[in-house]
Amino acid sequence: MTSYHCTVDTPIGPFTAVVDADGAVLASGWTPDTDALLPVIHPSLRPGTLATRTDLGAVTRAVTDYHAGDLRSIDSIPVKQHSGPFLETAWDVLRKVPAGEPVTYTEFAALSGRPAAIRGAASACARNAAALFVPCHRVVRVGGSLGGFRWGLPVKRWLLSHEGSAG
Repeated sequence: MTSYHCTVDTPIGPFTAVVDADGAVLASGWTPDTDALLPVIHPSLRPGTLATRTDLGAVTRAVTDYHAGDLRSIDSIPVKQHSGPFLETAWDVLRKVPAGEPVTYTEFAALSGRPAAIRGAASACARNAAALFVPCHRVVRVGGSLGGFRWGLPVKRWLLSHEGSAG
């Protein structure tokens, strides 16, 4: 199966997305290096062939529009990730956390249906392959400290600030 990737410049560095033939995001993040993205794609979805495109249509527009201030532009972009039921539910929940209204890992665990699974909630963020489109950057520690982020705390801080929340 052939998938496609494209890198665009953003105010916080190059952003690369890998999409399947239908245009669903398989992986994305603030890197120009697809080798940093491919390992986080579930083996059942990992592309056999990866081709470069200069534009991924709706995905590229959403990335550009989001960074320019249209925070809802990412909401309708399809994403494909596979894992167990809790992680898949948690990723769906992340897509519903509004920009500018971050939640704590504790709140995220409860929203995901398992209030005691705070470490599981953190794991869902850490294992999220589709950064930005599944906005794990909107989850912070109790007290508002940032916690972790695969693409670095300066990127997470910028995203939260861009969305109008403390960071």
